[in-house]
Amino acid sequence: MNGQFTALFVYLQTTPLLGLGATLVAFQGASVVSARLPRIALFNPMPLAILVLVVLLLVTGTPYSVYFQGGQYVQFLLGPATVALAVPMHANLHHIRRSAHAILPAIVAGAAVAAGSAMAIAHALGAPREIVLSLAPKSVTTPIAMGIAEQIGGQPALAAVFVLLTGLTAVAIAAPLMRLARVRDWRAQGLAGGTAGHGLATAHLLTINETGGAFAGLAIGINGVVTAVLVPLLARLF
Repeated sequence: MNGQFTALFVYLQTTPLLGLGATLVAFQGASVVSARLPRIALFNPMPLAILVLVVLLLVTGTPYSVYFQGGQYVQFLLGPATVALAVPMHANLHHIRRSAHAILPAIVAGAAVAAGSAMAIAHALGAPREIVLSLAPKSVTTPIAMGIAEQIGGQPALAAVFVLLTGLTAVAIAAPLMRLARVRDWRAQGLAGGTAGHGLATAHLLTINETGGAFAGLAIGINGVVTAVLVPLLARLF
């Protein structure tokens, strides 16, 4: 039996099926486990699946480049998944039109605070400039954050880690903060979640309230553009 498994694994290493299959199985398994654990950010299916994949690659000695031959297909689906956010946005178009005058100022303010505060705190704590710059785009979706970090002199891989940690933190503390601040409007909660916690917060909001998820999806797109313009200007200060 072990010999058959080894032969199968060796075969899969030569095809994109290894990365694709491992990613799908890891996430599905993590989702099942997460549903049975306390609902906290660390038990979100994404970090659990990442942990499983890291252990798998280390134990089997599989290079990341081999894994990514199949993993890239899952990454490709990030684009269509982001576009699919237009569905709840269209369903809540009347809410978006009513709030149009407040959306852009709110997101610009959120983007400035998210990037500026992270850079200022890291700089004050003595972090190297490369880390400070990698932190700047932490509140936008991963592909945009990696591109911004590379352009301003940061580390794209490090930026991707900061994006993940930011999203998990947003999912963990958003609801308590909203209750503490007595913010009950789902439009405001959605804009805050999408601006501060990008896709992870948006996905979480969509499971709770469609309007909140729609505004969060809108915030992801606008915040990506605003941050791409704003961060290079802020980088000159550090």
